[in-house]
Amino acid sequence: MSPVNLDRRSFLRISALAGGGLMIAAYVDPVTGLFAQGRQGGPPPVPNSFIKIAPDGRVTIIGKNPEIGQGIKTTLPMLIAEELDVPWDTVTVEQGDLDAKYGQQSAGGSTAVPNNYTAMRQIGAGARQLLISTAAAQWNVPESELTTDAGKVLHAASKRSVGYGALAAKALTMPPPDPASVKLKDPKDFKIIGKNTRNVDNAAIVTGKPIFGIDAKLPGMLYGVIHRCPAYGGKATSANLDELKALPGVKQAFLLDPVVPSLSGGVVILADNWWTAQSARARVKAVWDSGAAVANSSEGFAAKAAELAPKFPANATRKDGDAEAAFGTAAKVVEAAYFYPFLSHAGLEPLNATVSVKDGKCEIWAGTQQPSGIPRNVAQATGLQAADVTVHMMRMGGSFGRRLNNDFITEAAKIAQTAGVPVHIQWTREDDMTHDNYRGAGFHFLKGGVDASGKVVAWRNHYIAPTGTNLNQAEFPARFIQNYLLYNSVIDSKVPTGPMRAPGSNGVAFAIQSFIDELALAAGKDPLQFRIDMLSQPLVLPPPPDPNAPAAGGRAGGPGGGAPNPFGGWDPARMKATLELVREKSGWGKTKLPAGTAMGVAFHMSHQGFFSEVAEVSVDAQKRVKVNHVWVAGDIGRQIINPINAQAQIQGSVIEGLSSLMSWEITIKDGAAVQQNFDEYQPVRLRQAPKAIEGFFVASDYNPTGLGEPVLPPILPAVANAIATATGVRVRTLPLSKAGYKWA
Repeated sequence: MSPVNLDRRSFLRISALAGGGLMIAAYVDPVTGLFAQGRQGGPPPVPNSFIKIAPDGRVTIIGKNPEIGQGIKTTLPMLIAEELDVPWDTVTVEQGDLDAKYGQQSAGGSTAVPNNYTAMRQIGAGARQLLISTAAAQWNVPESELTTDAGKVLHAASKRSVGYGALAAKALTMPPPDPASVKLKDPKDFKIIGKNTRNVDNAAIVTGKPIFGIDAKLPGMLYGVIHRCPAYGGKATSANLDELKALPGVKQAFLLDPVVPSLSGGVVILADNWWTAQSARARVKAVWDSGAAVANSSEGFAAKAAELAPKFPANATRKDGDAEAAFGTAAKVVEAAYFYPFLSHAGLEPLNATVSVKDGKCEIWAGTQQPSGIPRNVAQATGLQAADVTVHMMRMGGSFGRRLNNDFITEAAKIAQTAGVPVHIQWTREDDMTHDNYRGAGFHFLKGGVDASGKVVAWRNHYIAPTGTNLNQAEFPARFIQNYLLYNSVIDSKVPTGPMRAPGSNGVAFAIQSFIDELALAAGKDPLQFRIDMLSQPLVLPPPPDPNAPAAGGRAGGPGGGAPNPFGGWDPARMKATLELVREKSGWGKTKLPAGTAMGVAFHMSHQGFFSEVAEVSVDAQKRVKVNHVWVAGDIGRQIINPINAQAQIQGSVIEGLSSLMSWEITIKDGAAVQQNFDEYQPVRLRQAPKAIEGFFVASDYNPTGLGEPVLPPILPAVANAIATATGVRVRTLPLSKAGYKWA
């Protein structure tokens, strides 16, 4: 989605706060959720309140997007505060609930910054201009003679100044400025943007304030657990409900058929407290209807993939040139099969939702990445009206894509309606891990050829997925190799899958970038330079547009404006710049490393971010692995809004990627997950993390893009490539622990 701006049809609205303060709003298109940009017809836009200025000058800014630890509750208000020209330490940030007046509210795809960067700044700048106009009228001086600083309007000629709070009452009588006439700050004048800023919830987190979904409490509510059919899509046909209801503290017990397709049905137990409900769960005796999923297993998926591998589909997903003929003329041909497994999101805060359904109204307190879909989903499950569903957005203790699916919230609403009392439904770690919407597994059967000069002349990938998904036909190295073939095959599976941090990239990058290293070795080339050479090849251009075809809709131009990028955002020059930067920062090839230690490199472009990474890794004779140092070089546009948070995102992405590289795997047996808790699904411990993770950025002339996801994919192949170089043995199946590796 393209960044949006306020235009002449958009405008500011002002209204009074209790006590004479000032509320400043912007109008938002209620249909698209974007700032209105000349949309004709339809209902009038709704006011979108972002800024509150109290008579004493205190400023409150609304954080409109869900906060999952990515820092957006801090980042978006920083943009407003910068243009409003108020000191950050005088700003209070409040979390907004789901409301059409805030426009689009979501956390996913690293889209919050590119979608809101300009618009949030325009709101702050428009409010600042309103206050300047108010002071100019009050002093009877030209607006051009006035400036602002630290929450005050200044008139240098008369040495007068007035705080924003003192202007609040008068500002209510002033016409709002035309956003098209409002000038944004020159970046050289930034006082907040680009400065290290601690996240606004830090104090509340470390002091245990109730800001997470798990903390929500309602008067008279019952605590609930759900004992589910282990097999995906199954349900309970009967259970010992009377026995369960007779247990001390248990108030209700009933069967629950699947409310949404992604969750199995089971037995609901509601009690005075959560531990009582959870303890009663051990007494459940249910008869299960496991359904068709019971025939699924990871072993079965692998056997089916091996059967399908040589049976290419009749039609290729993508075919450039003649790859099969090019293999015949290649100097060297390499074939390899790669696999990565299902993964659980494993957020530290298990799924939970607190819901009250009363008098035809539903009120929800929960962490969600996609709140806008909740009213519709709840309405479908309960028969209520979507307009009667209120969503209070709570902070999330991790999610990584799991809470993009609101299945657990829809289910909790149905339980509350059935129970007739407010409920707090709390999952366990085992529930989370065995009934997740998993990162999909994938099999890549790859073949590549290089000529005598070391150039890649042919590439074939048969991608087989037990998830019902296909590999994107634009995935690298498509367009960068003249003879390229991509086949997609699907294995029928009942395993529920969904987005996980850097979806569509977090596994693919491991296979593609590892195989590129294999080709570099076959060509006798330096792996980093080999990648630069690949990016320097003449590109396979898309066919020219049909002059008779209707014009395509949407915004013209790439991230920085100008002509549309014909490669879906892929810019070889931007990626090469990150490779050059990471080569410089890591000292690639300049130092002879001791035996058992090597560097590995990889790159990947996802979610509009270009990243190259180098890892220095040591491996001993017992296959103990130590990642000594990681260098990350990225291009996410011209502006890093909050550098300290950017580095935190880099470090978190690297460490999460290392967890999935070494030990994370969900295996399926009899249609159910085998792994149930962290003892079987171990994340990287602090003592196992790299001693140094350094992040660097290429300054490019593109609008800012997100950072929460694109750092993760390259770290897996970078470390895997280093291990292969250090040991001379290539591991093509994840996790590495299956090949006997472990952290030092």
